[in-house]
Amino acid sequence: MTEVIDFINGLLWGSVLVYLLIGTGLYFTIKLGFIQFRHFTHMFSVLAGSRKSSNEGVSSFQALCTSLAARVGTGNLAGVAVAITAGGPGAVFWMWLIAVIGMATSFAESSLAQLFKTKDADGNFRGGPAYYMEKGLGRRWMGVVFSICLIVAFGLVFNAVQSDAIANSMHNAFGFDKTIVGIVLVVFTSVIIFGGLRVIGAFAEIVVPFMALAYILIAFVVVAMNISELPAVFELIIKSAFGLDEAAGGALGVAMMQGIKRGLFSNEAGMGSAPNAAASAAPFPNHPASQGYVQMLGVFIDTIVICTATASIILLSDLGDTSGVGGIELTQHALSSHVGDWGGTFVAIAILFFAFTSIVANYSYAETSILFLNRDSKVMVWIFRAAVLGMVMFGAIAKSDLIWNMADASMGLMALVNIIAILMLSKYVMIVAKDYNKQLAAGKTPTFDSAEFPEIDKKINSEIWNSKFKK
Repeated sequence: MTEVIDFINGLLWGSVLVYLLIGTGLYFTIKLGFIQFRHFTHMFSVLAGSRKSSNEGVSSFQALCTSLAARVGTGNLAGVAVAITAGGPGAVFWMWLIAVIGMATSFAESSLAQLFKTKDADGNFRGGPAYYMEKGLGRRWMGVVFSICLIVAFGLVFNAVQSDAIANSMHNAFGFDKTIVGIVLVVFTSVIIFGGLRVIGAFAEIVVPFMALAYILIAFVVVAMNISELPAVFELIIKSAFGLDEAAGGALGVAMMQGIKRGLFSNEAGMGSAPNAAASAAPFPNHPASQGYVQMLGVFIDTIVICTATASIILLSDLGDTSGVGGIELTQHALSSHVGDWGGTFVAIAILFFAFTSIVANYSYAETSILFLNRDSKVMVWIFRAAVLGMVMFGAIAKSDLIWNMADASMGLMALVNIIAILMLSKYVMIVAKDYNKQLAAGKTPTFDSAEFPEIDKKINSEIWNSKFKK
């Protein structure tokens, strides 16, 4: 099994995805007129009104928090440490790069998710890559392939990664037995995931902003304590990223691959996961592109802000020999070296909240895919919930290296299918973005009317976007 996983990872990350992710990000960046730079402040303007919701779905802010709950987790605290350990400080630069250009990719996939969303039997909005593959491309088989990849990646493997990080951090900080930690996680996870999509959104809305702000504040304190060393750290990152540092000579490819892999795992831009949360929102303003802006901001917060906070904590520390130390343990040791022993405890608590919210958000993504495969099967959902809880337990007691390799393979397959789809649907992204910006420039609050675009109207749920049905 290990050999098969290694072969898949080598093929995807060595030959295909590195170029496809960067190329797709650059394509949408250029086609959308460098939207992540030109409309940077507008992302915050849209977010300001995003707490408004209706009984048809979660608010845009809750959708952002749900996507951040999945994004902000092990990848931000343990994944950054893994990238630095394996690829050197230069990996951080490639994480930044894939995030900046990935913001445009995120805009594209999240706008498409809103455009092609539908309603389930309970009146909740559902959507995401599987739905825009079926409705936009007319290729249900492609949506089925993507759904299976997402169910394996997010519902099963990624949740094992999150519980692995929680169990390790709790063991390192408090000496807790990993099996006991796993059992407790299973109990609390079951309480949330059996509560439904809106419970997940409400839970994420409370927990994620609080823990993210607390973690960022601690990182700012660490940076302030070591402000004189910051220029040297940035110089080290840049030199290492391009193989210019003597210690990193010949390691350019490793730094790039590690930075892009860990960056994708963290911010998920182009992977096709966040669009599932984006589709669940009743957006404000009432336009598909609004959720594109909100989710674009999510990529920025995740990687440029939170991952950089972790990288600063690690690279500004003076740990000496860290051989044999990696992942969450390295982050704990690094913060403890700055603020004392309580730093390791704080990281353990942070990863507990971050990774736990990732587990429940990951589940919500996978549930959407389950319902895409069989819209009327409640039994399948219940069986899947049991499988999720089993993987949470497995992750708490399994070997970390195997879990991370499985995560790389599953997210690589997901991203490959999704990127092909959004490139094929790029004309719809441009139509939506142009319509939004035209109304914005005219001083209007953008509102999408699919009746003005017959080519789109015949492929989507007209009751959601056609003015004839909304009156």
